[in-house]
Amino acid sequence: MRADAARRRAAIVHAARALIAERGAEIALDAVAEAAGVGIATLYRNFESRAALLDEVAAAILADVRFAAEQARPELAGARGAAAAAAWEAFLRGLVDLHLGALSAGLAEHAAGTLSDPVREAQDEALRAVDELLRTAVAAGAVRADLSALELVVAVGTLTRPQPAEVLRAAPRLPEQLLTILVTGTAPSGRA
Repeated sequence: MRADAARRRAAIVHAARALIAERGAEIALDAVAEAAGVGIATLYRNFESRAALLDEVAAAILADVRFAAEQARPELAGARGAAAAAAWEAFLRGLVDLHLGALSAGLAEHAAGTLSDPVREAQDEALRAVDELLRTAVAAGAVRADLSALELVVAVGTLTRPQPAEVLRAAPRLPEQLLTILVTGTAPSGRA
C-alpha cells in the first residue's frame, strides 16, 4: 500500500474511533469520511462495509491494549515496592486514556455478533499480553494474584464508560476517584 493510501486509511480509522467514542457505532459513514478529510468513495475503497470499518477499529483498540501491556512489562519486571506500584498505576492510567469504555459501548453490538478472525486474533493477542503483564506485576508485588486479563480489561472498560454531563457536573472528580478505586482494588492484600 502506498504511503498516502496508508495515511488515508489510518485517518479513517482514527476518525471512526473518535466518532464512535463520542456518538456510538451507528454513526453515519459520511461523518467518518468528513472527519477523516476524505470522500465517501475513498472510505468505501478502504472499507467495503460498516462491519469492515468496525472490525478495523476494534483491532486498533486491541492493538493499543496489547502495546500498552508490552510497554509496561519491562518496567514492572525490574521494579519492587513503591516503584512497582507506580509502574502498575501508570499502566492503568494508560489504559484509561484509551477510553475503552466509550469505544466498547459503541462497538458492543458489533462484537456481539461473530467476531471476524482478525479481531478474534487481536483480542487473543491483547489478552495474552495483559496476562503476561499481570504475571509480571504479581511477581513484582504490585497486583493481587487472582485478577485475570479479561477481568482487568472489562473493569477498565466499565470504569471509562461515558457518564452523563449531569453526573460529571455533580461529581467532577468521579473519573479520578474510579481510577483510584481500581488501583486500590487491584493491589495485593495488605498494600492499599
